[in-house]
Amino acid sequence: MNRHALWWLATVPLLPLALPLALHTRRTALRLPVAQGEPSGTAAAHLPGEPLRLLLIGESTVAGVGVTHFDQSLANCLAVALAERLGRPVRWRACGENGITASEAYERLLPLALAEPADLALLVFGVNDTTHLTPSKRWLQALAAMADALGERGCRVVFSGVPPLQHFSALPWLLRQLMGWRASLLDRELQSLAQRLGALHCQLDLPFEAHYLAEDGYHPSALGYRQWAAGLAERLTPELLRPL
Repeated sequence: MNRHALWWLATVPLLPLALPLALHTRRTALRLPVAQGEPSGTAAAHLPGEPLRLLLIGESTVAGVGVTHFDQSLANCLAVALAERLGRPVRWRACGENGITASEAYERLLPLALAEPADLALLVFGVNDTTHLTPSKRWLQALAAMADALGERGCRVVFSGVPPLQHFSALPWLLRQLMGWRASLLDRELQSLAQRLGALHCQLDLPFEAHYLAEDGYHPSALGYRQWAAGLAERLTPELLRPL
C-alpha cells in the first residue's frame, strides 16, 4: 500500500470531524490581500555586472500575501539576498496568484512567466494542492511540465519545498495534523521529481513562531519572508556560482 493510500485510510474515518472544521475555518479565516506595488524590480542596481534575471512562479506567497508591499515580498527579499552574496544586480519578477494550484498555474501563469527570459526560476507550490487534495500524479505532471518549459529556455529551475502545514496556527489541530502529513507526502515526491530533473529542491527554512507569521497565522510576515529568502539564497548561491 502506498503512502497516499495510507493517508486516505487514516483520514476517511475522521471526515465527520474534519469536514465541519474545514468548512468553519474557510468561513472564518482572515483573508489578507496580495501585496501592493509592481511585482517586479531590480535589487542592488548600483552593483556592476549583468543582472541575474530571477523569476518566481507560485501561489499566494509569490503574490506577497502577508505583507503590504512587494518590497517586503519573498521575490524582492530573495533578490536582495542573492545580490549581496553574488555581488551583482538581480532583476526579479513575481508571477503569483492567491489560491492557485500547480496545474492551474501551468495554464495561467506559465505563459506570463515565459514572456520574458530568466536565468533562474523558483517554483513555489504545495499549500493549495495539499488542501485541495490534488491527486499527486496531476501535481507532479504540472510541475514537471513547468520545469521542462523553463528548462527549454535555458533557465535553471529550483523547487521550494512544500510548507509544513502542521505548523500553520490558523488551522485547527486535527486539520494541521492531516494536512501536515499530506504536505510531507507531496514534498517527498517533489524531492524525487527534482532529483529526476536535475533541479534543486530547497527545504523551507522558516521558524513557525508568531513573529515570523502574518496576522492570519497562515502566511509569512515581512520578517518571515526575509528569513525564508535568506535560507534560499544561502542554498542557491553555490549553485549559481557553478558554471552550467
